Amino acid sequence: MDEEAYVLYQRAGTGAPCLSFDVVRDTLGEGRDCFPLSLLLCAGTQAETAQANRLLVMKMHNLHGTRKVASESESSESEEEEEEDKKPQLELAMVPHYGGINRVRVTSLGSAHIAAVWSEKGQVEIYDLKCPLAALSDPQTMVTFLREEQAKIKPLFSFAGHMTEGFALDWSPKVAGRLLTGDCNKNIHLWMPKEGGTWHVDQRPFTAHMASVEDLQWSPTEATVFASCSADASVRIWDVRAAPSQACMLTASQAHDSDVNVISWNRHEPFIVSGGDDGTIRIWDLRQFQKGTSVATFKQHTAPITSVEWHPTDSGVLAAAGADNQLLFVHQGETDIKELHWHPQCPGVLITTALSGFNIFRTISV
Repeated sequence: MDEEAYVLYQRAGTGAPCLSFDVVRDTLGEGRDCFPLSLLLCAGTQAETAQANRLLVMKMHNLHGTRKVASESESSESEEEEEEDKKPQLELAMVPHYGGINRVRVTSLGSAHIAAVWSEKGQVEIYDLKCPLAALSDPQTMVTFLREEQAKIKPLFSFAGHMTEGFALDWSPKVAGRLLTGDCNKNIHLWMPKEGGTWHVDQRPFTAHMASVEDLQWSPTEATVFASCSADASVRIWDVRAAPSQACMLTASQAHDSDVNVISWNRHEPFIVSGGDDGTIRIWDLRQFQKGTSVATFKQHTAPITSVEWHPTDSGVLAAAGADNQLLFVHQGETDIKELHWHPQCPGVLITTALSGFNIFRTISV
């Protein structure tokens, strides 16, 4: 690895690997680029036994930039002290979870941070992260959390109506608490928040896909519109104002040569990026979507694409990870990258999860 290519590069391990994670927004401000950095994540494990799994709330802090060359006048002793001061810190507040966690997505609901969790046991659960987040903010609160609260935490709400497991999950950026979930039986369900911290899940699924629904993305600008992708090789655009059986408005039926694994909707331009089992990344212009052809195709990866995400503020930049252990076409050193996210409050900072653990980094070029 060429360390000169990085402004920041840190690694973290959590024991059991995590298939999925999300960034938890904090109160430390926007546009943070001064070191050391601090960030909050929520992730779900894939442990060897169902009972050993955990929903992890993590605080990574004291994240310093890549080391500068020391001057000759500095003593080795002062260098060692500085290195000790710059050691990254990882704190974990863990919530027991029966079954491996396929995907995690976090949102804010009022002042609360809540996480939606897709379980391999076929359930989607909603957790309030208040207690684990409080534990990470104060050592004495952590003691109380471990002794009294950890084992008692239960989901706010759970839904077992999918009848099978799934991976697709997305919170609406326009309507607080509105959620979409998609399963391996090709069904998509819409969740609407109710008073008292519960949800109404429409029992009528959105049906048009012919195989497993792999990913879901709400439109960042239209509250009723969302996109989906599937193992049937298609990308579809839907409007929830229509009856679920008639809500599919646009279809790119052969978006990829095989399974479409992931999609991301650009926050500033009418573009969707998709990644497939065919190793390609394709850009779709929604103004021309009905033509069924992408406006750009990238084939730098040599294995299935496992994660894609547009940069939160730069509409011309995206990150992609593949099962060829590559990210952004150049970043290597991780085994079997599963998911990546830009940090919305720390410009250019990317976080990835892989079988080998978490990477947190920023390159000189972004």
